[in-house]
Amino acid sequence: MEGQKEFVQIDPNDLFPYLLVNIGSGVSMLKVDGDGKFERVSGTNVGGGTYWGLGRLLTKCKSFDELLELTQKGDNRAIDMLVGDIYGGMDYSKIGLSASTIASSFGKAISEKKELEDYRPEDISLSLLRMISYNIGQISYLNALRFGLKRIFFGGFFIRGHAYTMDTISFAVQFWSKGTAQAMFLRHEGFLGAFGAFMSYEKHGLDDLMVHQLVERFPMGAPYTGGKIHGPPLGDLNEKISWMEKFLQKGTEITAPVPMIPPGTTGLGGFEVPLSKGSTLRPDASALNVGVLHLVPTLEVFPLLADPKMYEPNTIDLSDHNELEYWFTILSEHLPDLVDKAVASEGGTDDAKRRGDAFARAFSAHLARLMEEPAAYGKLGLANLLEMREECLREFQFVDAYRSIKQRENEASLAVLPDLLMELDSMDEETRLLALIEGVLAANIFDWGSRACVDLYHQGTIIEIYRMSRNKMQRPWRVDNFDDFKERMLGTGDRKPTPHRRALLFVDNSGADVVLGMLPLARELLRRGTEVVLVANSLPALNDVTAIELPDIVAEAAKHCDILRRAAEAGDLLVDAMISPSNSSKESSTSVPLMVVENGCGSPCIDLRQVSSELAAAAKDADLIILEGMGRALHTNLNARFNCDALKLAMVKNQRLAEKLVKGKIYDCICKYEPAN
Repeated sequence: MEGQKEFVQIDPNDLFPYLLVNIGSGVSMLKVDGDGKFERVSGTNVGGGTYWGLGRLLTKCKSFDELLELTQKGDNRAIDMLVGDIYGGMDYSKIGLSASTIASSFGKAISEKKELEDYRPEDISLSLLRMISYNIGQISYLNALRFGLKRIFFGGFFIRGHAYTMDTISFAVQFWSKGTAQAMFLRHEGFLGAFGAFMSYEKHGLDDLMVHQLVERFPMGAPYTGGKIHGPPLGDLNEKISWMEKFLQKGTEITAPVPMIPPGTTGLGGFEVPLSKGSTLRPDASALNVGVLHLVPTLEVFPLLADPKMYEPNTIDLSDHNELEYWFTILSEHLPDLVDKAVASEGGTDDAKRRGDAFARAFSAHLARLMEEPAAYGKLGLANLLEMREECLREFQFVDAYRSIKQRENEASLAVLPDLLMELDSMDEETRLLALIEGVLAANIFDWGSRACVDLYHQGTIIEIYRMSRNKMQRPWRVDNFDDFKERMLGTGDRKPTPHRRALLFVDNSGADVVLGMLPLARELLRRGTEVVLVANSLPALNDVTAIELPDIVAEAAKHCDILRRAAEAGDLLVDAMISPSNSSKESSTSVPLMVVENGCGSPCIDLRQVSSELAAAAKDADLIILEGMGRALHTNLNARFNCDALKLAMVKNQRLAEKLVKGKIYDCICKYEPAN
């Protein structure tokens, strides 16, 4: 309304019934009562074709976009007869009509002695757009009233993201319903028919197309394991179609900092900048930015969420302008270092430098646009910003900016792992469990996404920093539920609890974080008879470990640990058996498996409404979740509740985050345990 957009997330379970108004050449109105349950209840022959046809005759425009562009500079008061024109510039308050209400579209053309060429094409186009849009809005509301529907969706290629078109339809619905009904618009309304056709691909033998599109989603050799879960089959997976909106355009030339189209146009897939003016729009009406839809591997809602309807991944509320400005500043300050790492990962070539500069300008342009209009790309959270940064890197062909750093840190950490395991094995189980949790928290200090942690790298080697971090572990931590977790794991007195069946460990960073922190914890769970699934990113993000990298790390660690070796073999993570064939079958059959599964994303955070089908399948038998790291346990999911035991572990490496979330200070630790009940 009046140039302001509000992004609405609708619960699929609360979607029906609704009225769908599809505006193409004509208009069809469908009452939708459920999935696949719909009927056409009305329509009108006055639609997009009418607007284009009359507009072409009256203005000589050659295209629909050209006609829409004219409206941005139009003034319909030169042609339309308003209530004020009839009543001496006054409102007709007796029946609730303001002076600016249109009494008769094109009404002034009756009394004025003017020919067609005497009227500005811009005014004609705007008057015509309002006449048709208001008419559609009114008929739509009357049909919604007829069937008792409060929700009206407008779609079709007539709208095509044009701000003024949406505003006029919204105004009509609000006017006629007296505010009891709202017009809502789909971000990709122009493609409803195309989606319907695509979703019937199975009927037309287009399975090969699906495979091709899945490969296209991961360009430049990005590490995608093809949906394979490393381990025993976890149940049949239902094939589904998933789409994700990305605000980066495939094939963008590196010389162009952001995907753009000629100024003022309204094409889909670029960034429209409507400058619509008129009595119901503010002069500075903001842009509606429409992203590009990508077909992605099957994404599902994480089945262990206690209440998917109420789940909100983002912990930080970016609707607070000060909060938004702070995080934009953090991302901007981190940008030069990220560009240096990205360019170095590609050998520091001139081409890499050129792409690095283009990436920096592109991401900065996105931040500037979102700072001006936070709702431009839909609902905005910190997780969305961080994911956009990674998508932007991939857009400019930086597949893994921290590849060499991750390899170096993995090697250094694996070298000292045997000594750490020996130290842990010398402890009693209560002391060992505390040491393991301390180890996870201490190792989580290695995070290239945190400025404070990057500065620490100049103060010593990885192992020196890890030991320093371990030595500073003092309880109570800022959030400290360790005793509750210990009781669940070890019991009290003579009561020994049943081990968990399966644990999902959401790992974070490469190097010490995963090798010296999460792997020893996984080993302890395996020792207790719990199946362990290591959950890692499908695509690289900062120095986060990926699902395709984990099997090699586990294989190297297994050379020094029988527990890890047998579990990795049981989980099919080891290609070459490291024990004799005569003993292999016997030992593997008695070992619980260690598996690896990708989470379906390429971001430091995770939105559990969109996880891989493999992770969803693995979660069905899980009764313990461990979320580790700032991105997955603080930036997102700190307040998430699950239908199983959940442990959230993180070191807070940002002062503002520490103050806002836990009223603490930088390097405070979080050990938040929430039992299933």
